[in-house]
Amino acid sequence: QVQLVESGGGLVQAGGSLRLSCSASGTVFSFNAMGWYRQAPGKQRELVAAVLSGGVTNYADSVKGRFTISRGSAKNTVYLQMNSLKPEDTAVYHCNAKLGVALINYWGQGTQVTVSS
Repeated sequence: QVQLVESGGGLVQAGGSLRLSCSASGTVFSFNAMGWYRQAPGKQRELVAAVLSGGVTNYADSVKGRFTISRGSAKNTVYLQMNSLKPEDTAVYHCNAKLGVALINYWGQGTQVTVSS
């Protein structure tokens, strides 16, 4: 069974930085894509950043230039470096991974990021 485990969330002041990590287990295959979504209270879950197996990255406009997604040297790991954090970045951040031709989605339980003003 595929499992994604996130870490690295927390409380930080505006302008600060955090680094989220996600590690996947339960498959011998490499994911087609891995990424991060976030969901703030009362809002829909939205894509923050994603990286494809070939290295192509995609970012939400709101985080371009501040966040960087990367895949780790260990298989099926992904990181999100978040700099210049803003209060509007406050949300639960979920790791996502897509596997196989059908791009089956797998989700982590989420890690809370809170940015104080």
